[in-house]
Amino acid sequence: MDVVAGLLDGPRARGAFLLRSHLRAPWGMRIEDEAPLTIVPVLRGSGWVGPVVGDTTDAGEHVAAGDVVLLRGPDHYVVADAPTTAPQVVVGPEPDMCRAVDGGPSPMTTLGVRSWGNDPDGETVIVTGTYPMDGEVGRRILRVLPQRVVLRRGDVDAGLVEMLAREVVEDLPGQEAVLDRLLDLLLISCLRTWLSRDDAPGWYRADADPVVGAALRLIHHDPARAWTVDALAREVGLSRAAFSRRFTALVGEPPMAYLTGWRLDLAADLLLQPDATLASVARAVGYATPFALSAAFKRVRGVSPAAHRARAGAA
Repeated sequence: MDVVAGLLDGPRARGAFLLRSHLRAPWGMRIEDEAPLTIVPVLRGSGWVGPVVGDTTDAGEHVAAGDVVLLRGPDHYVVADAPTTAPQVVVGPEPDMCRAVDGGPSPMTTLGVRSWGNDPDGETVIVTGTYPMDGEVGRRILRVLPQRVVLRRGDVDAGLVEMLAREVVEDLPGQEAVLDRLLDLLLISCLRTWLSRDDAPGWYRADADPVVGAALRLIHHDPARAWTVDALAREVGLSRAAFSRRFTALVGEPPMAYLTGWRLDLAADLLLQPDATLASVARAVGYATPFALSAAFKRVRGVSPAAHRARAGAA
């Protein structure tokens, strides 16, 4: 597994919230759902995505048909036909919670299966796909992803967008699973495009390095192995000191810190599997005992594995 495949393996939607919106100007929505990650493909028309009132450092961005927006939570944001249009409704924090800003009747009404808006024939149509929880392996991506990424028409596979737009209004057996997987594919397509840009995070650029990339692949392929800096350096043919300097410069953290973070990210994801035990997860990610994993997990993440599971279950 290469480093990119390993990191993109994180997004796994489970009952993601999806909605197709049909909108006629003027329209504006203030989103306060605080979801870790949201994808907004623009199917038709145009709009504007920006901060809530009061943030003068961010002018927002205009989006048009074919564009896809990634929005990293938990910050609130506004989606509207224009930056001058005040929000009419507030959405969140629960996906089914929506209220008019002025306390009156909401201009948005249900228009069918996973569809709503203020006009079924509105000139603008967008799809909103929300991950209610971050896939724990994907936390590494969420930590470096900007608050808002706009991918322009042609940057993302249009076929995936069209398929998601078509399937989101279907109500067939197994539809939630179909939508979850389509949302994952679209997100991965968006992330691959973003990662190809000049401002990609260090760990992505490091994958192309013949030495550091090889070390990352070793870590990702076999996280349970008793890796040390010396062992990794021998595998890639460098001295311990030279390897450590090169790894830290390209990835942004020392080899053992990266290894620990990767193991605990994996553990956090594996702990959510219904048949997983603390002992089996510890073995899978390279900890000798469940106690050792639990201690590392609490030290780095601030919660015990049991509390992590409980919080995930409640969410």
